[in-house]
Amino acid sequence: MRVRLGILPAVLCLLGLSSAAKKDKPEVSSTKFDNILSNLFYFDDTETVLLLDQSAGVVHRSVNSGETWEAVPEIPEGEAFQTWKHPYNNSVAVVVGINKKHWITKDQGDTWKKFVTRAGPTLARQPIVFHARDADKVYYTTDGFQTVELLREDALNCMWAQSQEPFTTGDAKLDENQILCVVEGKYSMWQKDYRLVTSDDYFKRVEVEPEMADGRSVPGVAQMAAVKGFIVAAAKSEGTDEMALYVTDDSITWHRAEFGEHKVEEDGYTVLESTNYSIQVDVMTTKRSNPMGVLFTSNSNGTYFTKNNEHTNRNPMGFVDFEKVQGIQGIVMVNTVDNWEEVDKSWFADKKVTTSISFDDGRTFQPLKVGEKDLHLHSVTDAHNSGKVFSSPAPGIVMGVGNTGEYLKEYKAGDLYVSDDAGVTWTKALDEANMYEFGDQGAVLVAINNEEATDKVRYSINHGKDWETFKLEDKVRAQMLTTVPDSTSLKFILLATRGAGSKLEHHVYSFNFEGLHERKCKESDFEKWSARINADGKPSCLMGHTQSYRRRKADADCFVGEEFRDPEPLFENCVCADQDFECDYNFVRSEDRKECVPVGPVQPPEGACTNIADTFMGTSGWRLIPGNTCTRKGGVKKDEPVERSCKDSIKPPASGRITSEVTPFHAGSFKEYYYLERTESSRGEDETVIMRTDRRETYITDDHGKTWRPVVPDDEIVAIYPHMYFNDVVYLVTSSKKVYYSMDRGKTIHSFTAPEAPNQDRLQILSFHPAEKDWLIWTGGKDCSGFGKDCHSVAHVSTKGGGDWKILLPFVRKCQFISREGRKDSEQLIYCEQYLNEDPSNSLQLVASDDWFEHKDVRIENVISFATMSEFIVVASRDDKEQTLRVDTSIDGTNFANAQFPANFRVPHQQAYTVLDSSTHSVFLHVTVNAKPEQEYGTIIKSNSNGTSYVLSVSDVNRDTPGYVDFEKMQGLEGVSVVNIVANARDADGGASKKLKTMITHNDGAEWSYMKAPPEDADGKDYRCSDRILEKCSLHLHGYTERKDPRDTFSSPSAVGLMMGVGNVGEFLGPYKEGDTFITRDGGVTWREVMKGTYMWEYGDQGSVIVIVQEETPTNIVYYTLDEGQTWTEYRFSDEKLQIHDITTVPSDTSRNFLLWGKNSKGAVTVNLDFTGLTDRPCHLNEENPNAEDSDYYLWEPKHPLQDSNCLFGHVAQYHRKKVESKCFNGRTIQRLHNIAKNCTCTRQDFEWLVPGLDPADPMAICKKDPLAVEYYEPTGYRRIPLTTCQGGKEMDYTSTSHPCPGREEEYQKKKGISGIGLFFAIVVPFCAAAGVGYWVWKNWDGKFGRIRLGETMGSAGESPWITYPVAAVSGLVAILAAIPLLVASLWRSVTSRARGSSYAGRTYTSRSSFTRGRGDYAVVDPDEGELLGEDSDEEV
Repeated sequence: MRVRLGILPAVLCLLGLSSAAKKDKPEVSSTKFDNILSNLFYFDDTETVLLLDQSAGVVHRSVNSGETWEAVPEIPEGEAFQTWKHPYNNSVAVVVGINKKHWITKDQGDTWKKFVTRAGPTLARQPIVFHARDADKVYYTTDGFQTVELLREDALNCMWAQSQEPFTTGDAKLDENQILCVVEGKYSMWQKDYRLVTSDDYFKRVEVEPEMADGRSVPGVAQMAAVKGFIVAAAKSEGTDEMALYVTDDSITWHRAEFGEHKVEEDGYTVLESTNYSIQVDVMTTKRSNPMGVLFTSNSNGTYFTKNNEHTNRNPMGFVDFEKVQGIQGIVMVNTVDNWEEVDKSWFADKKVTTSISFDDGRTFQPLKVGEKDLHLHSVTDAHNSGKVFSSPAPGIVMGVGNTGEYLKEYKAGDLYVSDDAGVTWTKALDEANMYEFGDQGAVLVAINNEEATDKVRYSINHGKDWETFKLEDKVRAQMLTTVPDSTSLKFILLATRGAGSKLEHHVYSFNFEGLHERKCKESDFEKWSARINADGKPSCLMGHTQSYRRRKADADCFVGEEFRDPEPLFENCVCADQDFECDYNFVRSEDRKECVPVGPVQPPEGACTNIADTFMGTSGWRLIPGNTCTRKGGVKKDEPVERSCKDSIKPPASGRITSEVTPFHAGSFKEYYYLERTESSRGEDETVIMRTDRRETYITDDHGKTWRPVVPDDEIVAIYPHMYFNDVVYLVTSSKKVYYSMDRGKTIHSFTAPEAPNQDRLQILSFHPAEKDWLIWTGGKDCSGFGKDCHSVAHVSTKGGGDWKILLPFVRKCQFISREGRKDSEQLIYCEQYLNEDPSNSLQLVASDDWFEHKDVRIENVISFATMSEFIVVASRDDKEQTLRVDTSIDGTNFANAQFPANFRVPHQQAYTVLDSSTHSVFLHVTVNAKPEQEYGTIIKSNSNGTSYVLSVSDVNRDTPGYVDFEKMQGLEGVSVVNIVANARDADGGASKKLKTMITHNDGAEWSYMKAPPEDADGKDYRCSDRILEKCSLHLHGYTERKDPRDTFSSPSAVGLMMGVGNVGEFLGPYKEGDTFITRDGGVTWREVMKGTYMWEYGDQGSVIVIVQEETPTNIVYYTLDEGQTWTEYRFSDEKLQIHDITTVPSDTSRNFLLWGKNSKGAVTVNLDFTGLTDRPCHLNEENPNAEDSDYYLWEPKHPLQDSNCLFGHVAQYHRKKVESKCFNGRTIQRLHNIAKNCTCTRQDFEWLVPGLDPADPMAICKKDPLAVEYYEPTGYRRIPLTTCQGGKEMDYTSTSHPCPGREEEYQKKKGISGIGLFFAIVVPFCAAAGVGYWVWKNWDGKFGRIRLGETMGSAGESPWITYPVAAVSGLVAILAAIPLLVASLWRSVTSRARGSSYAGRTYTSRSSFTRGRGDYAVVDPDEGELLGEDSDEEV
C-alpha cells in the first residue's frame, strides 16, 4: 500500500533523495467492475476516493487514487443507493440506503456508522443537507446521526441557514441552529399555498414566517437555494408561470429581486455560479423548445440585477453556457446565439452559437482568438466530463473542445484547444474532440479521445504546447477523467468501458505521473503571473485589486510536487474607480447606466427637514461595493454625501380624492371583456383588460381603463380566448386561419396560422393544457366554404404554441387535455368526443389517446358529453337498457365508476340535472322535477364525502329554462348557501306563476331557514309585513335566474363575511324592478337595507371599498362605502348621465380601480373609477399577534344563528378582517383564514337527515343483492356533514343496529361473538379512524373554495382532492355542469350577433377571466354555446 503524505514525512524525504531515473510514461493500473459506476468523489486533500455501483448497491473505496479498490464492508451488498460528500468537511460522507438504513463516516471511509430514519430517501431533491461549519449537523441530526429527529411532517424542502460558508445571519447562535423550510400551507397541500418558515429550535416551539414583501409573508414559495453569501427563494402564484425571486443576505431581511422588464418564468431561470458579492442569474427570454436567455448580475445585496449579456445559449433542461474561470475573479466565458432573431421567430431554426469572454466580471465581452480567427467552444449545455468544463484551480490554464470560424460546430467536429493566460490567447492542442484534466497545478495536462474507442492517452508537461502519448492494453470508450479537486496531484482516474453488447466491461484506470521528472521545482522555475490584464497588457483591477499567482514556467523541467496545497493568489490594491461603486439601497441605475436614481423619497436624517424648504446632506445614491478593497486616497469618491432638498425626500400625501376617466368608443356595445390579471408573483403594476366591440374591434388597457389602445387595428376579431391556466396569455381568433396572441398580457402581439379556419358549429375552438403553456388543441372547420355538405370539425394539436400542427381526429365535437398533477401518465392524455364511424348522424364515442391519436382507445360508447372538474372526469352517456341516462366518473382517466343516486329517488330521463357545487367536501346536484317552461323547479341533493351517495338537501328550488338555478354559495366562507324555492310548487305544476322565497343554510345544506328581515329599511322605516312571523316576513333576494350577467355574485372570496343582493322584505320575492339593495357583514345572519332601488355592486381592495351604481336608470353617480356598508358616500363620475350595464374590477377584488361599462347617446362608453387617492397607508397585519393594538385587523369568527357558540362545522374558524375604522388599504392579498382555533363537540347542526321526505332505502336490500352478505344495518336517519370536524358530544350517526340476513343467523352469531379485544377493535378503531380522517381533512384543507370548470382538465389549485367529488348531471333537455358563478364566455352576446355569423366564439370552458370575477366555486355554461352535458331528446334515447 502506498504511504500517504503527512504520515511518514521522513521516509518520504528519503525516498525522494534516492529516487530512480525519470520514467518515460506514467504508471497505469486497471480494475474491472461488473456494472456502470457513478458518484465518484475524492475526500478533499487526500487520495481517498468513493465510487458507487448503484446496480449492485455497493460502495467501493480506494486510498491511493484508484490504483486499488475495496468494497466498504460495513454496507451490505444491495443496500447503497446514493453517496453524498460533505462540502466543507473532508472527513465526512453519507451513504443513503435504498430503504431506511443509511451510513455515515467521519474518517474518510475508514469506519462507517449505521443510522435509521423513519422514511426512505426522496428522489425529488437532495436527501442530505449539511451544515457549513458543524460536521455533526446534518439535516436533521445535531450529533452526527447518533440520534435522528423528524423535523416536521409537512416539510417539502429544508436547509441550514448556513449551508454555505460565506453566508452568515450576523448572529452566532442563528448561524449554528437556524433552519429554513418550505412547508405546506396551513390548511392546504397545494403549491400556491406553500410557505417559507424559519426556526432556531428545530420547530419545537419557535416558527417564524419571514416578511418578504410589503411587510407580509409570501405564499407559493416553490424553491430555495443557498448561493454563496445569499439565500434565494422562488415563489409562484396560481395562474402564471412567472416566478418572483426573493433574496436575503441574513435570512431576516428579504427583498424581491428586480430584473427590469424581464420576466422570470418557472423553469425559465438558472442561478449560476456566483461570487461572494453578487449573484449571477440567466433568465430565459424565449420558448422552451429552443431556449435563449439574458445574463444578469446583481448588486451586493442581491436585489437589483443588471443585464450583462443577451441571447445566452441555454438548453431545455435549464443549463446555460456560462462558466467562471476557476480561481480568478472576474473572468467569465459565455456562449451566445448569433442568429437570435431567427431562432426567436422559428421553432425549427438552428442556433448559430459563438463564444466570448469577459475579464471584468461581465461588464464587457470579447471573442476568443486563435491568432486572427475566432474560437468557439462547447460549454455546459454540451458537457462531456464531470466538474468544471474549461478550468481548474491550476492558475490560468484553460482548455476546451471547439472550432475556429464563424460559429460553433457539432462536438465531434471539434478539436482540443488550450490557453495558459486565462483565455487571452489560444492555441490548438490536439486534433479531434478529447476529454481532458489538469494536474500538478497545471504542470501536467491529460487528454483522451471520447468520441470513439481508443487505446491512446495524451499528456503535456509544458502547458499544452507539446504532447506525448502512452497506450492502454486495449481500446476503451472514455466516460470520465478526473483527479483530486484542487488539481495538485500527479494521479488521475479514468472511468471507461471496454467491448460492447453482452461483452461490455466497466474499468477504472489509474494514471500516476510521479516518476516523469527527476526533480522538484525550485524558486527559479516559477514566475509571477498576472491573472487579468487590460488591452495594454497591464494587470487590471477588479473589486479594488489586481490578482496574480506564483506559477511554474511552462518550459521548466520539473514538477511542482506540492500535493494538496492550493495555489494562493496575490492581491495588490488599486485606487478607487467608477467600477468600484454600485447604487445604494433604494436607488437604481438610470437608463444610460451613468447615474443612480432613487426609486422613492430619500430618507432624511432624524431631526432634519422640519421645514419643507430645508436641505440636508444625504446619500449620493452610490456606495462602495461591500468587500471592495480599493484605496480611496487619490481615487474616485462617488459615495460622498450630497446636498438634497427636503421637498424631494417627503412623499406627497394622498390627495384624498377619487378620480374618473370616461372613454367613448365608436361602437354600439361591448361583446366581451376579460381581465388579464397580474398575479402576486408577476412583475409590474398593470391592471390589464382586453375587450371586443360589436364592430369586431379589440382594445386593451394597462391602467384599468384610463387609456385604451387598439390591439390589431387592421383585422376583425370574432372571439377572444384568454388562456385558462396562464393569466398572461390571450388569443384573438379571426374568421380566417390567422390567430393573434400575446404571452405578456398584451404588451406584444404575435400571430400564427391555424390548420383550419374556426369551426362553424359553435364548438370550443381552442383548448389549453394546464401545465404546458405552449400546448394547444385547435378545433377547426374543414370543407365548410359555401355551406358545403361535407363540412365537419377537425381537431389538431400543437406543442409549440401554434408553430406546428398535427391532426388529432376528424368529426369531433370536443377534444381536451386530461393532464393533471398526480394523474399518472397523463401529460399527453387527450379525450375527444368523436362521431361513430366519422358519421355525424351516429352517436358519439368517448375516445382517448396519450400519443396524439397514433393509437385510439374507446372508453365509453353512446356518449352525451364529458367534462372535467378538479381531479374527476365526468361522462354522461345513454343507457338504452334502462331507457335513461347515466353518469360515470374517473380519477385516473382510465377506470370509470357509475355514480349512484339516492335509493328510491327516480326522475324520468326527460328531466334535467345541474351540478351546482363541489367545494365543501360534498357535491350539490339540482334535479329538475318540473321542466315545463316558466314552471321549472327541482330538488337539490347532496353527496357524502366521497361523492357516491346522496341525501336530499332542499326541495322545490327554482331554475330557469337554460338550466340556471337560484343557488349560490358564499365565497370564502364555509357552508353558507342561498337558494330560492318555489313556495307554491304544486300550483306551479298546474300552470300557476311561481312564487319564490329565499332560504339560507349555515351548515352546508343540512338545515335551511328563511332569512331574517332587517329591523328597518334604508329610510329608517319599518317594513309593511302583516306580522313578524318569519314565514310571512323575511328577506328575499333575486338569484341567478334573473341576472343579466351570472358572474355578478353575492359575495367575494377576498371579502369574507360580506354579501350583497337585490330583493325585498315580505312573504314572497317581488318583481326585480321593485327591489331594493341589501348587505350582510356576518355571513348572512343579519342584513341591512343600504339603498332604495336596484343597484349593481363590486368589491374592491378585498372588501375595504364597495362601489354600487344604479341599474337600468341613466345615471352619473356611484355610491361607495369604506366601512362595509354602514355609511355610503355619493361620487359624481361624469356630467353626462350614462346607461350602465356592468361594474367590474380585477377577479381577485384586490384593486382600488373599477370600470363602469355602459353607453351614451352616441355609443359604448367605459368609465374608470380610481379610489387610490383616498389613502396611501398600507394596512399593518401582524400574523404572530393578530390582535395587537397597532394591527389594522381583527380576528372574526363566523357562527351558526341557532347556536350560542362560534362553533361551525365542528370547529371555530378565525378570519382576518380589516377594522372598519382603519384608514388604510389592504394591498397584497391577505390569507384570510388565520387559524382553526379549536375543534368542538358534536351537536345536531353537525349532522344531516339522510333522505328527508323520502322513504329510506330497504335495509335488507344488501342481503338480496349480495348472496354472501351476513348482516344488514338499520338506518340511523343521520350522517355527519362532510365538512364537520366535531368530536364527541351528540354523535347522531353512531346508533345503528345490525341484524342477520335471512338464512345467515348462525354465521351472524359467530361473527358477532367476539372477544373483548375484538370488541375493542370493532368499536374503537372505526371511531378513531373516522376522527383521524376528520382531523386530517381539517388540518390539510386550505379554507378556500374550489371551482368546477367545464372543459378544463383540472380545477384551481384551491380544489383539494378531499373537497371536490365526482358527480354530474344528465338530462333529456338540459344538463349544465356548474351553474354559477364564472361565465364560460360572454352570456351577454346577443342572438342577433350570432345571426350575423358570429358563430366562432363557442367555448365550453370557464376562463378564469371570463372576464372573470374569479370568485366562483363553479362555472357556468353559456346556453348559447351548445355545450350542455347530457343534452338529449326522446327520439335519440
